Amino acid sequence: MAKQKKQVKTNAVRLLDTEQVPYELMEYDTDDGQLDGVSVAAKTGQAAESVYKTLVTIAGPRELFVFIVPVVEELDLKKAAKAAGVKKLDMLPLKDLTKETGYVRGGCSAIGMKKKYPTVIDASAENSDQFVVSAGKPGLQMKLSPRDLALIADASFSAVIKD
Repeated sequence: MAKQKKQVKTNAVRLLDTEQVPYELMEYDTDDGQLDGVSVAAKTGQAAESVYKTLVTIAGPRELFVFIVPVVEELDLKKAAKAAGVKKLDMLPLKDLTKETGYVRGGCSAIGMKKKYPTVIDASAENSDQFVVSAGKPGLQMKLSPRDLALIADASFSAVIKD
């Protein structure tokens, strides 16, 4: 009898399990280095419009905000700043991502970070039954309800993508 592959448990997955939130994990190959959201959507057989990326921004010297937006869209930093209630936001430099969140590029999840940061999910997901986001490491995505993710992450919904 073949030995079953052990299921990966990231901080994000552990949190969902603890809170008994239903989700579906999807693994994909990262050997080609293609970690952009559109490539991930294709690798997991999902419509690119239903796959969302997690972006971390910074206001001032140490105030971080997390945004979850469709991979086919671009975060509007002005709309994001307004949703966050700050004057200006910049993208967190990639070199600071792991230090601040505990996650790496291509595997950043809004839940299970080192600290809980204010989080905004783009309004495009609010009425969706399910969407796909990173499960906390490159090569692992999770499909779940945006409302469930919002509850776990204490997130709000707001229109934050470019028109």
